[in-house]
Amino acid sequence: MTDDDSPTARLDDTVHQRHRLGILTVAAEADRVDFGYLQSTLGLTPGNLNRHLAVLEEAKLISSHKEFHGRKPKTWIQITKAGHVALAEEIAILTDLVHRHGHIAKPDRAPERSRR
Repeated sequence: MTDDDSPTARLDDTVHQRHRLGILTVAAEADRVDFGYLQSTLGLTPGNLNRHLAVLEEAKLISSHKEFHGRKPKTWIQITKAGHVALAEEIAILTDLVHRHGHIAKPDRAPERSRR
């Protein structure tokens, strides 16, 4: 099996990273979402969230804009059409993996790994 044949080869690393997947998922559920809400929902520091947003914005999967309420800036995040497509593709790939491995029984607990 080559890397291209791997069941996870089609996953997009930009989208699949768990915090970025979380950002896209939350943003897809609303017209727009504010930075503070994303930060608290995902449990990220402002710097960490900013870095993930920059990656997604560079990939054109989200857009952001600032508004001012009085003197306080508020950053809004919106998923783009390309972001919706990328998220749908990610979910489809994960769904295929679940179906492919749905016959595997769930263990009561994680198996212990041998130390060699």
